Amino acid sequence: MSDAGRLFTREELALDPVDLAHLLLGSVLEATGPDGTVGVRLVEVEAYRGEDDPASHCYRGRTPRNAVMWGPAGHLYVYFVYGMHFCANVVGTHEDMPGAVLLRAGEVVEGLDVVRARRPNARGTGELAKGPAILTSVLRVDRAQNGVDLTDPASPVRLRVGERVPAERIRVGPRVGVAMAMDTPWRFWDGASPAVSTYRRGGKRRVRPAV
Repeated sequence: MSDAGRLFTREELALDPVDLAHLLLGSVLEATGPDGTVGVRLVEVEAYRGEDDPASHCYRGRTPRNAVMWGPAGHLYVYFVYGMHFCANVVGTHEDMPGAVLLRAGEVVEGLDVVRARRPNARGTGELAKGPAILTSVLRVDRAQNGVDLTDPASPVRLRVGERVPAERIRVGPRVGVAMAMDTPWRFWDGASPAVSTYRRGGKRRVRPAV
């Protein structure tokens, strides 16, 4: 019997980020705001470990910014990037062992009318939560939700068990746009989903020579 729909427990999420990434594919992140509840089925994620992962925010140690990523598991780590976007991560591992999974894309499974009002220019349902910044936008997740407990029924953002993505549909590849560890294959996605974002290889930007 499927247990889809129930909230994850903290113990279930206390995994190495790579294992947690596989677990999260097909799960549902839901957020409640003044205009209703929106649920997004996760179809693309990226794993980030801690001090042994050069692409991780925790690579150089603990800071006020990344403190949530150091545990306990089951909390939401939200950060601001490029001066304009928020990205959301599910924290895994155990307390004082940093690690999290970036939520890159999803399919809207609840609150479609609410999402269409929030994204009236989206070309189709596959575009509604395609990409990490768009996903947080449609869920109305920002810095105010940093650190919320995804396993708490009273939380404004919650993580529910969904229908697992069949193993034959799971694709694996390098993470998107990272400046370090560009070839580490810790991006996972549902190969059948139209909501998966476009891959963009990272690396340090080349400096053009002076003319």
